[in-house]
Amino acid sequence: MAMSSASSSSSSLAAASSSFSTATMTTTARTGEGQQKQQQSTAVTGVLGAKKWHDNEVSLDPLKDQTIAVIGYGIQGRAQASNMKDSGMNVIVGLRKNGKTWIMAENDGHKVMELSKAAEIANIIHILIPDMEQSETYTSEIAPYVTEGKALCFSHGAAIHWKWIVPPKNVDVLMVAPKGPGQRVRELYADGFGTPSLVAVYQDYTNKAWDRVLAMAKGIGSTRPGVIKTTFKEEVETDWFGEQVDLCGGAHALVMSAFETLVEAGYQPEVAYYECLHELKLITDLIHKYGITGMYNRVSETARYGGLTRGPHIIGKDSKNKMKEVLKEIQSGQFAEEWVSIYKKEGKNSFGRYMNEIENHQVEKVGKEMRKMMWPNESNI
Repeated sequence: MAMSSASSSSSSLAAASSSFSTATMTTTARTGEGQQKQQQSTAVTGVLGAKKWHDNEVSLDPLKDQTIAVIGYGIQGRAQASNMKDSGMNVIVGLRKNGKTWIMAENDGHKVMELSKAAEIANIIHILIPDMEQSETYTSEIAPYVTEGKALCFSHGAAIHWKWIVPPKNVDVLMVAPKGPGQRVRELYADGFGTPSLVAVYQDYTNKAWDRVLAMAKGIGSTRPGVIKTTFKEEVETDWFGEQVDLCGGAHALVMSAFETLVEAGYQPEVAYYECLHELKLITDLIHKYGITGMYNRVSETARYGGLTRGPHIIGKDSKNKMKEVLKEIQSGQFAEEWVSIYKKEGKNSFGRYMNEIENHQVEKVGKEMRKMMWPNESNI
């Protein structure tokens, strides 16, 4: 892939910050879910109307006397708990005794206690364990301590939207969803910036739910670039859609099909790997920083013309129609029912056979050898 010499001196962090529009929606409601129709109307008209907040508009004061229990210490749990603690918030970490992350959390300087005890003590219970574990854990260890005036918080809306968890009416229900992996959430915070987040309120019993969720977002570092108002429904449906048709599912299927096409035509697998997989990062980095137009302005003229004229032929109307089918499966609850059903039967083996097919594909075998050339000192490639 030939790249042009065009460049920009602006950093990706500044670009991320300035990309947020100042346009706002002024509507307020007792629950965030009540604004879904207005958001859909905005999408139809194409007018930018999402409500946004930045750092100077948000205070940590609403949580200065409150305790936040972060339940779980995985990739997001570790990052969010550490960021909030470093922001001066009163954070405890709730884990199962003798779990593998208990010592890790203690070594990171956190006050760690058993999950149910943390839920009992906390004013805000921030549940950051995997989706498929949330319902059972909530019922058995958290629900007895979800008392009047407390808040349940999530970083993904599935459990609430699909009613895997049904909270009592006398608590706030919040969501702060960083738009990046936990490691990056921590790294950008440590660099003095942050990862943008989506924020939502499903239930506002105390009339202070928005103050609470925005303060949490600020503690995580997300108000530095900016946070955007959403709903639990919108977050779940768009998040799953992106994962399935584009970011994960669509990307892997496109790469594998392109690789197979070149190899079946007689080209060397190593060269096909470079052209169809390795260089993908170069392009996504450009899109991430400069947008699609900016990417095309920074590749060769041949790549620009070829991509613009042949790309829509590969991903055309048929592909878009299939994307709509996937979206309908998500919106109707069909995918959620399928996922819950198979997980109950097979647990973490639910994706085993799919992963095995990919692992045994030639692109993965060739890729492992190619990555050893590029990162000779790495052991986990």
